[in-house]
Formats: sequence, C-alpha cells, structure tokens
Amino acid sequence: MKTIIKLILTVIFATTAISSQTYTKTYSLTVHVTDLKSSKGVVQFSLYNTNGTIPDEKFKKYYLQEKSKITGNSSTITFKNLPEGEYAVSILHDENQNGKIDKKWLYPTEGVGFSNMTSINLLNRPNFKKTKFKVEANKQIKIKIIYL
Repeated sequence: MKTIIKLILTVIFATTAISSQTYTKTYSLTVHVTDLKSSKGVVQFSLYNTNGTIPDEKFKKYYLQEKSKITGNSSTITFKNLPEGEYAVSILHDENQNGKIDKKWLYPTEGVGFSNMTSINLLNRPNFKKTKFKVEANKQIKIKIIYL
C-alpha cells in the first residue's frame, strides 16, 4: 500500500512540475568589434538589460560579461540563451587585462565602445537609453571601437 501511495504522489508531483514549467524562447546575440589598434590584451564585452546601468565604469551593473581573445585586430563574442528584451553592450579593449577602464585625466587610455554609438565625448556620454536595442530573434551587431 505504501508503495502505491508513493507512486501516486510521485506521478502527481511530476505532472505538476511539468505543467508549471514555462517555455521561454531564447535568442543569441553575436557582437563583433573590428579595427582594434593592436592584438594586445583582450576585449571585454558587457551586456546590460536595465535602465540606469550605463555608464558602468567599474563594471558592477552588467547582466552578463565575457572576455574574448583578439585575432587580427578584431574580436567576437556570442551571448546565448537571452530572453526577448532590450539590451545594450559596452566593450573595453583591455590591453593590460586588469578588467577596468584606465584613464588619463577624464578620458580612457584604452579603447571603448557602445552599441549604437560611434563617438563619445563630455557632451555625448553613453547611457542605456542611447545604447539599447531589441533582441526578438538571433541578432548580430557590430560596435565601433573608440580611442580617445
């Protein structure tokens, strides 16, 4: 009798677990950066999905982050299993591989880049609203590296 009760409970719990699962479609985002000034170091790709997270100079507010080797002065990374939504990407050509944006005065001494931006300055600073884009299918984007 105990075995039958255990079997019935197992079937009930398994059925409940299966029916309560939600199947969310996910997508891939491939990010390309070219025209790096050298093949020294790595490229750090930071992905954001929340308003107010960019700028993130200390890299503490990102959703996902990956580093990629540089080949032929370019680098590519693919973020997988992303739910549909709005995202923004920032990149750092981290030549000394210390994981931070090195600066002289107010300006980065290493290359940086942001989705939807081809230049930055004191009057044109990146933020999530300027850099966001939608992911509703598998997507590829190219980001311009900026050296100041």
